[in-house]
Amino acid sequence: MISIRPSSQRGDADHGWLHSKHTFSFADYHDPAQMGFRSLRVINEDRVAPGRGFGTHGHRDMEIISYVLEGSIEHKDSMGTGSVIKPGDVQRMTAGTGVQHSEYNHSKQEPLHFLQIWILPERARLTPSYEQKAFSDAEKQGQLRLVAAQDGRDGAVTVHQDMALYAARIAPSERVVHRVERGHAWIQVVRGSITVNGQALATGDGAAITGEPELTIAGVEAAELLLFDLA
Repeated sequence: MISIRPSSQRGDADHGWLHSKHTFSFADYHDPAQMGFRSLRVINEDRVAPGRGFGTHGHRDMEIISYVLEGSIEHKDSMGTGSVIKPGDVQRMTAGTGVQHSEYNHSKQEPLHFLQIWILPERARLTPSYEQKAFSDAEKQGQLRLVAAQDGRDGAVTVHQDMALYAARIAPSERVVHRVERGHAWIQVVRGSITVNGQALATGDGAAITGEPELTIAGVEAAELLLFDLA
């Protein structure tokens, strides 16, 4: 079964300097029917004005993944990490027993556009940690590139949960096939449009997938997507 979560039905929050689209319930947006899918708890599509951002704040017991589409994030945290996250980078922060961090648009001129993803961890009170790796467009073109996994295989960042996250860029002439390993999947279309087992998805749409052992993803317009394989 493929259940589509249309982009138009996402929560919407406009704070002036920050415009967010919430796939699942988050902050002031609450929908009891949209509290996440399996271990996937949050997908926020954030657009941040130049020079603005999220001041120092705390998290605990969550795996937080950032996936930048345009611009760059300036990250600092209480573990002593300072980094700049650019398009193609995947950042994973394990909040665990507690971490303080800030995220700002690194540019004073250009906007920032990124996805913030929260994954429920396999257990509470993990030791906080940080990881960041880069994946080129070529690695994702016409194929599903593993970017996050429980075992950190194939150069992916390590996520403390039984899941795997893939990124792909699909041209109109291309298609990829994915065998669902854990019984469930979520596809989030970052931009462009695709079909998944014949069902159409466009920019911002998501799809919860259960009971489909194999997924055929075909490009309609040039597209970029994330695929979560979830237990």
